[in-house]
Amino acid sequence: MKQSGIGKGSKQVMSFSAIGVMNALVDIGALNLLMLFFPTDDRIQLIVYNTIAYTLAITNSYFWNAKLTFPSKAIHDRKQVLLFLVQAIIALGISNLVFYGALLIFEWLTFPRYIERNISKGLAMLLSSASSFFMMKHLVFPRTKQKHD
Repeated sequence: MKQSGIGKGSKQVMSFSAIGVMNALVDIGALNLLMLFFPTDDRIQLIVYNTIAYTLAITNSYFWNAKLTFPSKAIHDRKQVLLFLVQAIIALGISNLVFYGALLIFEWLTFPRYIERNISKGLAMLLSSASSFFMMKHLVFPRTKQKHD
């Protein structure tokens, strides 16, 4: 008998979303600090900043999602860590492509650079985050934890 109307999948989405907010703060915060302390208009340097910010956020993501979102499936063996790294690299690629693409589109508009870069980052975070959830759910954490007696 269920104690509440919220299913396991809904709890995973809510947990992943809450952790996602925390990751977003890490991600966008790191990007903005890098842009503040090391200003640049070079798109390649901005991609490097995005990569650093994303790497900090994804590290945070693994820790919290393994503990809270997928705890019964987190076994932390080499295979699972490798699968996590693969999904992180794919999601980073999505993040950088969306970020770069949005920066190119904003060249045609007249928003302040700070706003353009943060909107670009927001779009990149949204799309890479969605892909990351599905890869973590179905690729990284698909099996139950092995019991050791």
